[in-house]
Amino acid sequence: MEENNLLHFLDTPSAHYRRTCNGFEPDNHSDSSDADPVNAREMLEYLLNQPANKFCADCGTPDPKWAALPFGAFICIKCSGTHRSLGVHISKVISVNLDEWTDEEVHCLAETGGNSVVNTKYEAFLPENQKPKQDCSTEERNDFIRRKYQRQQFVCDPQFSCPLPISNKQQVDKHNQPHNSGRHGFGHAFRNSWRRKDSDSKGLKKMTDVGMVEFVGLIKVNIVRGIDLAVRDVMSSDPYVMISLGHQSMKTKVIKNTLNPLWNERLMLSIPDPIPPLKLQVFDKDTFSSDDRMGEAEVDIRPLIAATKEHENSTITNPTELYRWSASDDGSSGVLAKDSVITIANGKVKQDITVRLQNVERGEVEIEIECVPLSQ
Repeated sequence: MEENNLLHFLDTPSAHYRRTCNGFEPDNHSDSSDADPVNAREMLEYLLNQPANKFCADCGTPDPKWAALPFGAFICIKCSGTHRSLGVHISKVISVNLDEWTDEEVHCLAETGGNSVVNTKYEAFLPENQKPKQDCSTEERNDFIRRKYQRQQFVCDPQFSCPLPISNKQQVDKHNQPHNSGRHGFGHAFRNSWRRKDSDSKGLKKMTDVGMVEFVGLIKVNIVRGIDLAVRDVMSSDPYVMISLGHQSMKTKVIKNTLNPLWNERLMLSIPDPIPPLKLQVFDKDTFSSDDRMGEAEVDIRPLIAATKEHENSTITNPTELYRWSASDDGSSGVLAKDSVITIANGKVKQDITVRLQNVERGEVEIEIECVPLSQ
C-alpha cells in the first residue's frame, strides 16, 4: 500500500489525470456515512465546504470558484488563468458555478482529496515564505504555479535526488528546449482590420508567455449559427469556427455538408489585460489539404466588459436593454449584419451579435457573448 502511494505521489500530472479521471469508477467497497453527498452537485458543495478548500490552494484567496481536476485543487480565478496556460495535458480548469459537472468529474475531484492533500504532496518541501499571497504579482504567481505543478520542484527534498518521470524527460530534452524569452472607442465596438498571419494558424504562441498575462475576467462565447456561408467544396462546405483572444484560441465542432450550420456551442476564454479584440474566423474542414478560409471578423468586447462592471450588483430581473449599435451606423467596417444589443437580466450582461464575415464573398455568423468578472 505504501509503495502504491509513493507511485501516485511521484506521478506526472498527465498520467495521474488519465488514471483518475478517464474511466474512473468509484470504489464500491469504500466506507460511506449518512453525511455523504448523494449526487454530483451536493458532493461538489460538500467538498467546497471543507476547511482547506475554502481558500485557493496556490495563493490563499478566500472562496475559490475554480478547480484544477488533475490535482483536485480548488483555486481562485487569477490562479486559474495560469493553470490554463499550462495546457490541458497538465491542468484542466473547470468553474464550480459556470460549468456543468459530471459525476465522473466530481468523483475524480473527491478521489484526489482536495487542497489539503494537494498541498501536502506538491508543497512537501516548499521553502519558507516562498508561497505567494493573494495580492502577489502576475510574474510571481505564474512562476510558483509552474514550479509547483509542472516541474514539481517542491515534491522532494532538494538535497536528495528525486526520480520523477518529468525530470527524466527534461534531461533528455534539455538540449533541444528553446529559450523562453490600438485604441477602441466605447461606441466603436466592431472592426474588420484583423490581419492574421499565416504562421498564427499553425498554433498558439508559447504558453509560457500566456502565463505572464494578468487576467481580468472570463468571456463566454456562444457560437449560435452560420448563415449563407461560402461554398468551399463542390456544392457545400464543412464549416467550423475558431475564436481567439490574445494568445488563446478555441474552435467549435465541424458541421458536415451545410452552408447554414447550427452550432449552439459555448466556448470560454480568459480576458487578458490590456483587453484585445475578440477574433472570429470560419474554416472549411479538409481531410487531405489545409483547411480553407471562409471569412473572418473582429469584435471589440470592451463595451460589454464596461457594462458588466457597471451593472455587477444590479437587481434588475426583467430583460433590459442597456446599449444598442445600429447596423446602418456601422460605418465603413460593415461588420454588423444587424443591430447589436447589450442586455441585462438576472444579473447577467450579454450581447447578441450577428457579424458579416470579411474577406469572403458572403456569410454571417450569429454569436452571443457574456462577460464574467473576477468577483464571480
